[in-house]
Amino acid sequence: MDAPPQPCAADSELELARARCGALHGRLAASPDLPRHPALRSLLRLVTAELGFLASAPRPDPAAPLSSNLPHLAALHLLLTHPAVRSPSRLAPRPGVDFACAFRGRPAWALVSASNPARLAWAPRGGLRARVAAVLDAACGAPPATRPEKLLLAFSRGVGADVALGLAEGFGAVETDLLAEFVGVSEDGNEEGWVAVSFNASEEMRSFRAFVIDVVEGAGEVLLPPEATVAEGSHDEEVPLGFEGAFGAFVGKMWRESRELVNLDTTALVAIVSGISNGGVGELMAAPEAVTRARFKCNYKFVMDQVIWK
Repeated sequence: MDAPPQPCAADSELELARARCGALHGRLAASPDLPRHPALRSLLRLVTAELGFLASAPRPDPAAPLSSNLPHLAALHLLLTHPAVRSPSRLAPRPGVDFACAFRGRPAWALVSASNPARLAWAPRGGLRARVAAVLDAACGAPPATRPEKLLLAFSRGVGADVALGLAEGFGAVETDLLAEFVGVSEDGNEEGWVAVSFNASEEMRSFRAFVIDVVEGAGEVLLPPEATVAEGSHDEEVPLGFEGAFGAFVGKMWRESRELVNLDTTALVAIVSGISNGGVGELMAAPEAVTRARFKCNYKFVMDQVIWK
């Protein structure tokens, strides 16, 4: 009687992938953000398809690595649910871009890689350098309403020294710490002034390396016509922006006291005109900065600028 076939390493790899994909599917399906999160809904469909592929995959060839999109899907999930990532778009809004979002309060396009660093090519044609250059060109040529200020490149398994150097020298990329938002400071500091910190990030996030590239130097600076500029030494004068009355005075103060572009959407304009946005100025100014930042998150500066302008 023939002995039953012994499980090989390839079988174990497939079973592990099935288990991990099932766990990811369960987390996505149970997420309370799923109904209002188009990117997570798109990701759930991709994970469902990948789970079906892995469930029906034949016994793999021991000599060949398992071919699966699971690492990339898992990296997307980690980045989409990162505290610094807000309002992500649907997945793959344009070629080469995984999703658009607000990263730490600034419009950004995200590029996610789950490739083995040893196999991540930089210089050859079709390598990472070409992809980054193509996305950067697309970002610079995008309409102002959809143009990002930053490119966020996230590598879930790290990167080699050649890639990090190429990003820095070729595109002015700056490495950023994705664990920064996970640091919690305890209230029980000791007499020497030391405080304890704790990390709530998953183990997978610890292997991430991320880089940020500015799409346009000085992005976010308001560009006004020549007649709207303020002459040196005349900062106390009204800025002739072409608006009259109280609203003109408001815009003039906005230009003098804040150089960041503000999107005056309908909600903000209604709040400005009606004055309801300033009903709690005293309470906002009296609250500790940490409390206000936790309350308004990426809108903190906009809210505080309204208080100052008033």
